[in-house]
Amino acid sequence: MNLQDLRTLLDYHYWARDRMFDALDPLTAEQVNRDMGNSFKTIRDTVTHLYAAEWAWYSRWQGTSPTKLLTTDTYPDLAALRRAWVENEANVRAFVGNLGDAGVDRVFQFTLLSGQSGAMPFWQMLQHVVNHASYHRGQVTTLLRQLGAAPPKSLDMVAFYREMAAKS
Repeated sequence: MNLQDLRTLLDYHYWARDRMFDALDPLTAEQVNRDMGNSFKTIRDTVTHLYAAEWAWYSRWQGTSPTKLLTTDTYPDLAALRRAWVENEANVRAFVGNLGDAGVDRVFQFTLLSGQSGAMPFWQMLQHVVNHASYHRGQVTTLLRQLGAAPPKSLDMVAFYREMAAKS
């Protein structure tokens, strides 16, 4: 994996995040906060977890290992969460931009939420962030369908590639 591959993964990741949020915008507060019996009970809990996980990994890249994830009440609603995530996107992109090609393989030492020590090369960490988010965006899509709401436009990476090719 090289630096351009990581930038492409980030482009896909934030493109898919924005499509997810676009699908969530029409929901009422009741729908967003309804206990749906998912691994994270509500859509809001699931989306907060998505962001909190990315925030935790970014913190580790900065040399800080959080001992717990951000909670749903950190943000009053999805709009506030989206604003925080867009701000963090700028931090993540700047960090990746400053890595340089050699930084792709840099091994980061960190402590997991469980307290266990960990170490991974950066490219694996970023690949995990994107893959983890894809998994939970799939859950959000299912929750939207269970509510009878419209799911996001396709979140598949191939849809991203096709859209980018059409723009060039």
